Amino acid sequence: MQKLGAILMVSLFSLLLVQAKSQTIQFEKYTLPNGLKIILHEDHSAPVVAVTSLYHVGSKNEDTARTGFAHFFEHLLFEGSDNIKRGEFDKYVTNAGGALNANTSQDRTFYYELLPSNQVDLGLWLESERMMHAKIEQVGVNTQREVVKEEKRQRMDNRPYGSFITEMLKRAYKVHPYRWAPIGSMEHLNAAKLEEFIKFYKTYYVPNNCVLSIAGDINIPELKKKIEAYFGPIAKGSLPMNRPSIKEPALGGEVRDVIYDNIQLPAVFHAYRAPKQGGNEYYAFNVLSNLLSGGESSRMNKALVDSKQLAAAAQSVPFFNEDEGLFIALAIANVGVKVDTLEKNMDSVVNEFKINLVTEREFQKVKNQITTELVNSKATMAGIAESLANNEVYFGDANLINTELEKYNKVTRQDIINVAKKYLNKDNRVVLYYLPKEKTTAK
Repeated sequence: MQKLGAILMVSLFSLLLVQAKSQTIQFEKYTLPNGLKIILHEDHSAPVVAVTSLYHVGSKNEDTARTGFAHFFEHLLFEGSDNIKRGEFDKYVTNAGGALNANTSQDRTFYYELLPSNQVDLGLWLESERMMHAKIEQVGVNTQREVVKEEKRQRMDNRPYGSFITEMLKRAYKVHPYRWAPIGSMEHLNAAKLEEFIKFYKTYYVPNNCVLSIAGDINIPELKKKIEAYFGPIAKGSLPMNRPSIKEPALGGEVRDVIYDNIQLPAVFHAYRAPKQGGNEYYAFNVLSNLLSGGESSRMNKALVDSKQLAAAAQSVPFFNEDEGLFIALAIANVGVKVDTLEKNMDSVVNEFKINLVTEREFQKVKNQITTELVNSKATMAGIAESLANNEVYFGDANLINTELEKYNKVTRQDIINVAKKYLNKDNRVVLYYLPKEKTTAK
């Protein structure tokens, strides 16, 4: 029976490989004289287009006394422009039958519009307005300050365990600007003057700090002419950008702390320093993270939730960044389970990866999962456009969208042991116990 399962697993993997290889993404890449990088993928399978702009600015580029600026601009730059009235930006897209949004990380800020393909000009106009004519006014700043404060209340202050990212980052990093979360400090945003916001915009929202990635039902020769008309006249940015080159020193020993929160069930959070994006270690560690806590069949979920019933939930939150990242593993205790007992069992699951090779069947299964994820990431025009832009910004290689699977396939079972031994150690981690506020001591 096990042999049959293994054969089926390999057969599924072969089918996924064939599917992945048949999905080679063709694209054209070029750069305008003002430094704007452009990536175009033509696909006529559906009458839709994704128009995206990725700015290479995240929370790590901020002033230490003005944290939260990158995320704040994600909101502020929907306020309007010289040619778009306040509150009208979203309406242009929704009235055209489309959708739009944005997100910010520690390394970049990403905007997108999903539109019917006959509305591609609208997407180009909106993104060129965002880059060239955005309104940075006091009324918009005041409005978006309140929006960001409410977001922080909903996502962090009033959500159980919602502070764990902030609490982890400030303990895991001592000198690198990854030590604060993208949402930043409300005090910093309140103290900032209008001219500081204007300077941030003129520094980072410039063509030479952006990748315009467009995927969908387009005609590339025609679209290139339109892009030149909308973006060609925008001047290249000239202000110096903050590009931190700080090397975070080794953690130097396990860091432990207790956080009292408005929660019912205690929890254990482990944050291990992890390799940066790209490189052989990154791909091996990503496979390891999937084996450890990537879904219901993962080691941590099976051991802590299903088998021993020590945890109500167990999962991971990988933070793979341009520079060194974090791997956060967490488990929420079941009623009556002590946190030190839960932690010992978490460590037992982790340490097993340092000693024994994972089985061929388990290894093949997780590779199937990763292959499926990579195939699915190419299923939408938005996913393709974002992958192309990310790969270009982080690695200077947009074609990684077609070759990344090969890097995962080169990972061996021994590689899993090697990265587990190197990174998943007590002297390389931060441990947080989350306890209900009425508790005064950790059990």
